[in-house]
Parts: sequence; structure tokens; C-alpha cells
Amino acid sequence: MSLGDLVGYAAAFLTTVSFVPQVWHTLRSRDVSGISLGMYACFTLGVFLWLIYGLVLEAWPVVIANTITLALALAILTMKLRFGRR
Repeated sequence: MSLGDLVGYAAAFLTTVSFVPQVWHTLRSRDVSGISLGMYACFTLGVFLWLIYGLVLEAWPVVIANTITLALALAILTMKLRFGRR
């Protein structure tokens, strides 16, 4: 594994794991008032496109990070749509 891959995996881990507290907090509190629907919709689409980009380039740190981040972002987006309508 190259130094570039190590840096990529470290960056991917840190940026991806940073979403876990938000998902956990939102799931527990069901408070989505501070979450922007437009921002999360754009962000989720962007993460999806990064995932496709990583697949095309076979850049596995990009693929792995964006697969997990996409799942977390979709969870938050889903909670915003579900809990925000009350």
C-alpha cells in the first residue's frame, strides 16, 4: 500500500466517521429543525457522484468512504423528510 493510499484511507475514515454523531443524535432526538433539506439533498447527490467517480477510477479509498458516507447522508436525509413533517 502506498503512502497516497494510506493518506486517502485516513482522510476517508475521518470525514466519514464525522457523520456518525449527527446520525446518532438525529435518530435519538428526532430533532431535524437544524438540518437543511436543500443542503442535505445536494450533499447526498454529490456524495453519490463521488462514489461513481471513485468506481470509474477504481480509487478504493474514495469508493469505500463515499459508500459509507452515502448511507449516513441518506439516513439523515430520510430522517429530515420523515421527522420534519410533524
